[in-house]
Amino acid sequence: MDIQTYQAKIKRVLITKEEIDEKIKEAAKYIDAIYDGRPILLVSILKGSFVFLADICRAVTVPAEIGFMCAKSYYEGTDSSGVVNITMDLSQKLDGYHVVIIEDIVDTGRTLSDIVKLLSTRNPLSLRVVTLLDKPSRRVVDFKADYSLFTIPDHFVIGYGLDCAEYYRTLPYIAEYAEPTPQ
Repeated sequence: MDIQTYQAKIKRVLITKEEIDEKIKEAAKYIDAIYDGRPILLVSILKGSFVFLADICRAVTVPAEIGFMCAKSYYEGTDSSGVVNITMDLSQKLDGYHVVIIEDIVDTGRTLSDIVKLLSTRNPLSLRVVTLLDKPSRRVVDFKADYSLFTIPDHFVIGYGLDCAEYYRTLPYIAEYAEPTPQ
């Protein structure tokens, strides 16, 4: 993809880096207050939440370990396939851990619902979900994160870890993706 095409797909900035930074501080205080010094396991759902996880883990003050899972429901396009595939599982056993799932976006709710069901069977001491973005208008399953930094309208978004066909993850803000116009 050439630079002009790349930039043309960034329709507009929805959430600035400064707004994200401020909400990260608030989310860290929320996590710190719940666990009050007790160690936690922060679980990043790859690939989209790796930037969010990096900022959250530096902002919390409670002792934190890090774990990674990879789950996909989006492949090449901007529509969810409806099928959630766990392509990489956690290496940690969860009994004995307070687990906080760090997710980039709750859209249809399928991915997080499936992950929460799976991880609940592994006997964590507690299990919560913190998401950067919540898009409730697209929900197809009954799922609500414990803490959401931003609620957004039904736009396909990119930046701050979120992608379209693997591009745009490095943007320091959240932007609306400019969908191709039908020919």
